[in-house]
Amino acid sequence: MVSAVPDDFLFSLKVTDEITIKKFSNLPRFGLRAGKSNDNFLNADLFASAFLKPCEPFRKQVGLLMFEFSRFYPSDYKYGREFVADLDTFLAKLPKAWPYGIEIRNQHFLHADYFALLKRHGVAHVFNSWAGMPPVCEQLALEASRTCPTLCAARFLLKPGRPYEESVKLFAPYDKLKEPYTEGRAAGATLIKEGIAASPARKTFIYVNNRLEGNALGTLAAMVEQAQNN
Repeated sequence: MVSAVPDDFLFSLKVTDEITIKKFSNLPRFGLRAGKSNDNFLNADLFASAFLKPCEPFRKQVGLLMFEFSRFYPSDYKYGREFVADLDTFLAKLPKAWPYGIEIRNQHFLHADYFALLKRHGVAHVFNSWAGMPPVCEQLALEASRTCPTLCAARFLLKPGRPYEESVKLFAPYDKLKEPYTEGRAAGATLIKEGIAASPARKTFIYVNNRLEGNALGTLAAMVEQAQNN
């Protein structure tokens, strides 16, 4: 893929869940590991050797490495500070100068200690629109949520409060916009304008899923148009 794009094209990669899952769900895809703890959760050495090393030849084309943490349950972390402590240890061990971003799915983890941790390590908070998360506009309003001056990222996946399965039924086959999400578009436009106004050193990545409004390309076009006109 690198050979098929311009030299300044940047790829974003989502880190394998071998690193980000704390306990495997009881799903067939996990086979014999279903329902068991993951010994490789936040394994910095494995991440460096098995994920980063293969990326090294294409390092200049890597714009963002995203760690997506699915929703943790009380049996995983009773308090958000426990996750922050584990994440701090993990990030401290990672090779430096790579563009890292953290996406979480626990609303109550969005607190000052979490943002301060990311800022200290130079890691971006990935703003995300998801069923169980507050709208991106509310995340943007949180103090210190822009944790990295050179990197910003957002993923608009689902309208908050709407389950994944409902979104699939509502929007498939994703060939047209069916339900404009005004609040989400405004948040995306805000990030686009911020990125344009920021120094050239800052990279802004915005990703949209078909299950947000019915057609990701249409949503992105609407965000860009709103950013240009407001």
